Amino acid sequence: MSDPVLSLCDVEKVYNRGRPGEVRVLTGASLEIGPREVVALVAPSGAGKSTLLHIAGLLDTPDTGKVAIAGADMTRASDRIRTGVRREKVGFVYQFHHLLPEFTALENVMLPQLVNGAGQGAARRHAEMLLDKVGVAARGAHRPAALSGGEQQRVAFCRALANTPALLLADEPTGNLDPATSDTVFAALMDLVRETGLSALIATHNLELAARMDRKLRLDNGIVSDA
Repeated sequence: MSDPVLSLCDVEKVYNRGRPGEVRVLTGASLEIGPREVVALVAPSGAGKSTLLHIAGLLDTPDTGKVAIAGADMTRASDRIRTGVRREKVGFVYQFHHLLPEFTALENVMLPQLVNGAGQGAARRHAEMLLDKVGVAARGAHRPAALSGGEQQRVAFCRALANTPALLLADEPTGNLDPATSDTVFAALMDLVRETGLSALIATHNLELAARMDRKLRLDNGIVSDA
């Protein structure tokens, strides 16, 4: 049996530990995401889903517990190793697109590839292919300010998948869009995820969107459980 693409085991995260205002965000959170599995993470506001996603994506470290990506224990890995694994194996999508405003849509998708050592031609061809798959290839020469909210988020999806990661982590990826646009953009994301065959953990408040994924997890009181 292949290793989980993502594994969290008994992860704990406490802010201001032992001081006034101590906040226990994660209190033994555990989960596994299998190969090609798309999992919804449902959580009330303030439950700690962003903290969990940051730990899963190696942007933060747990106080206790274990984090593994593709079977490799990252819990005590050096910053250099964590940065390399994060760059090569993990893609991120946030509620706000965070596209670089001075670059075109195409250049935004090319940039992670160039940073990772790809040549200009290969990076351009791959970026054009991704933009085409989500229906915004014709907008590749436009800067983010000239794109609609839905178009910006679709470009952000492409940028997150530019380096063909094994794992996508998304934090309310359609939360800033109106319902109709949200449905269209989410469908584009799911098509792209399914076609590329990666695994994904997608945090959302939208139970209709969550129901379209392989299974649902709930984060509440610092613990992850089946929803």
